[in-house]
Amino acid sequence: MLDQLALAGLVPVIKVERAQDAVPLCEALLRGGLPVAEITLRTPAALEAIRLVRERLPDVLLGAGTVLSIEQADAAWQAGAGYLVTPGMNPALLRHALDKGYPILPGCSGPSDIETALSMGVKAVKFFPAEALGGAGMIKALLGPYHETRFVPTGGVNPKNLTEYLRLPQVLACGGSWMVPEEAIRQGDWDRIEILTREAVNLVLGFELRHLGINTADGDAGMDAARTLSLITGWPIDDLGERNCFVGQGFEIMKFMGRGRNGHLALACNSAARARWHLERRGLRFDESTALYTPDGRLRFIYLQDEVAGFAIHLLQKQGE
Repeated sequence: MLDQLALAGLVPVIKVERAQDAVPLCEALLRGGLPVAEITLRTPAALEAIRLVRERLPDVLLGAGTVLSIEQADAAWQAGAGYLVTPGMNPALLRHALDKGYPILPGCSGPSDIETALSMGVKAVKFFPAEALGGAGMIKALLGPYHETRFVPTGGVNPKNLTEYLRLPQVLACGGSWMVPEEAIRQGDWDRIEILTREAVNLVLGFELRHLGINTADGDAGMDAARTLSLITGWPIDDLGERNCFVGQGFEIMKFMGRGRNGHLALACNSAARARWHLERRGLRFDESTALYTPDGRLRFIYLQDEVAGFAIHLLQKQGE
């Protein structure tokens, strides 16, 4: 469950007044690129909504949020929730969920809550209400003593601060509701929710064109091309040896006929592993033989299997992400 949340990167937090809205709502999320949802137990329709989504959309990673009691935990699980989320630290509820085998994200607002969770064997927590408690800066401060804890910040997360949270490796995903506005749900405006979800996924991925790779026949041809591009742009040449050189940050000159008929495009992203997962869901394939990993095992570089218009494309983890 935690791995899936981390790959999705964003959890839509949903309040439904009518159970029948839950399935078309989650279908809109799926079309927008998010196969995950947290239906909060804040309305009488919530449990039936969870049941309907589980029955008709079994591939959605479905959570039950705002779980306040043991009775609610049991009811949500029986309705089909795949995991539970609490707004605060309730040790009795947490112990019950762990004993029953319910995956759970307990709500934590500070060190005491986190230590209670850790003492009970929990490794990931909901950080709530995130912005009111100091946002990403507060999580950074908590990482000093709790550097192995994983966080799902929720409450006040929006398009302006989403990337600030997700650039912290200890943040698994963020919970947010801006892509599922209540008025759109009431109006049945599923197209709007799909568009907002797609925009949110784009923010999560954070794609940027980092450089254009140009193939040349050999070292002499490569340096000739580099000097010409430097003359045009005024950008400096950084000669990296036998294989390549850079002109500024925008051009990588390959001193041989590298991958791609015409060259390659480097797409920087917030998380290479997360971007790979989302793109594979869109039907794209990757060449695992090209994958490079950080010392701690995170994917930082990989090529797509197929070329696009004669260009190979690789993902590149943004530095410091």
